[in-house]
Amino acid sequence: MMAESPRAAVRTPVAPLFAEPRVASAQISQLVAGRVVQLLEERDDWYRVCGPDDYEGWLHRGYLVPLPAASMRHSGQVPRISLGCVTNDGNGGRRAMPLGALLAPDERVTSGEVIDAAHIARRFPLEPLAITRSAQLYFEGTSYLWGGVTPWGADCSGIVQAVFSLHGLQLRRDAWQQAEQGVPGHEDIMASDTGDLLFFSDRVDAHITHVALALGGRRLVHLALGRGGYAIERLDDMRDAYVEKLRDRFVCARRVIGSV
Repeated sequence: MMAESPRAAVRTPVAPLFAEPRVASAQISQLVAGRVVQLLEERDDWYRVCGPDDYEGWLHRGYLVPLPAASMRHSGQVPRISLGCVTNDGNGGRRAMPLGALLAPDERVTSGEVIDAAHIARRFPLEPLAITRSAQLYFEGTSYLWGGVTPWGADCSGIVQAVFSLHGLQLRRDAWQQAEQGVPGHEDIMASDTGDLLFFSDRVDAHITHVALALGGRRLVHLALGRGGYAIERLDDMRDAYVEKLRDRFVCARRVIGSV
């Protein structure tokens, strides 16, 4: 990624990031409103972009507004971050804003909750227990969605990245990338500490295919295709066939708080 690459900001509540410059290709991730991206390549109405997590994919130009025009709108104002809200722009424009989206200065909140960026570190400290509480509070009931990063639909690494970002730590996007961050945790999944990342594989080469967040007390929280979405698992439940598969497919734990 070149430092002189032009930049743009996401203008819509959620922007899908595609594997190829066509809408019929796979969604590989999402970016929420206010996220700034580097524009690496232009092809017709599509841009190959790189987001804050260094993850690359294709965005349609309809989701973007060029910088510095976007940043000038926030000049002198403390940015507001959605914790899940509905807004109105004063001209009849209504927007549902997901967790982590950045509001425009002229948006008026009609329901839900927002927080000033200046207060977010105090409300969401980088502490294991606080992080696990946020995962449960904001993602309970979320359906599994490949490439999703919001409580409207997310995948396993999407919930992990979104929650840690809320608490001030930018992790990488995919589970196998997150498994390269931090330092080793306990080799025994039953001894995993609160806030550790737990990694699993369903492949013969042990390539990481799934991540969960340890809750302590032999429990974890994750978004799993096998559960259809959000679930809390008790790792010592010997009667649950799905939990047995998790234990068998466990590869490693990583501790990222205080190490990345």
